[in-house]
Amino acid sequence: MGILVDEKTRVVVQGITGRQGSFHTVQMLEFGTRVVGGVSPGRAGQEVSGVPVFDTVQAAVDARGATAAVLFVPAPHVRDAAMEAIDAGIGTVVVIAEHVPLQDAMDVMAFASARGAVVIGPNTYGVCSPAGKSKLGIPPNRVFRAGPVGVAARSGTLSYEIVASLTDDGLGQSTVVGMGGDRVVGLSFLEVLKRFARDEETRCVVLVGEIGGTSEEEAAEFIKGMEKPVVAYLAGASAPQGKRMGHAGAIIERGRGTFESKVRALESAGVQVARLPWEVAPLVRAALQGPP
Repeated sequence: MGILVDEKTRVVVQGITGRQGSFHTVQMLEFGTRVVGGVSPGRAGQEVSGVPVFDTVQAAVDARGATAAVLFVPAPHVRDAAMEAIDAGIGTVVVIAEHVPLQDAMDVMAFASARGAVVIGPNTYGVCSPAGKSKLGIPPNRVFRAGPVGVAARSGTLSYEIVASLTDDGLGQSTVVGMGGDRVVGLSFLEVLKRFARDEETRCVVLVGEIGGTSEEEAAEFIKGMEKPVVAYLAGASAPQGKRMGHAGAIIERGRGTFESKVRALESAGVQVARLPWEVAPLVRAALQGPP
């Protein structure tokens, strides 16, 4: 059934009455997600596409048994919204907004760790489990298909392109996870890979990385001990040196985080690294078929 979310996940949408919150609530419902409530202070008693609205997350938990939250709130309000959800007992929190203030993000991660909650993002497209029929976030419904391929990614648009190519090649996905592109995020590649390694229905993992940070290199150490094959694509091969570009977390420091260092680390762990996005699907198919 994939990882993190499935058909049993009961979702509350924070910021549901806003333009983005209301639009993506409809998309999540059409995907099959169990959206059981929304939160918008002062709007209790209203409905959005049949979903009841509450003033607080605690009210949604008490009345509807919500277990996960997706936040469609502006970056300056993420800290309060995320901590409200975690304090109400929500176990999985998806933060869509980008450029969340650094100290706010650190506060949220520390609080989540203390309460045993999982944070996906900030600056993420969310998490989607076609095998479990649940989506928290903004990915387009049409590109997904249930199957055995787990996807962990830092880039949203690249994820959609690669997932679409997998689907077109008949290779469905178990779960697709966007870690987020801000400097401080919740889940890392390493943590997602550990979950995929334990998931019986995930038979191959695709890692979509980019220059900056060291998460791909840290993941490579874990991949060395994985029994499941891993295929990777890394963005930023042609990025000009010394330029600031892309995600806030795409920072190169002391020789680590470069395109070349990530490729070396992954290939040394036995990962097949695609040079172009459309090469991923053939590499996955070959990995699933095993050695000749």
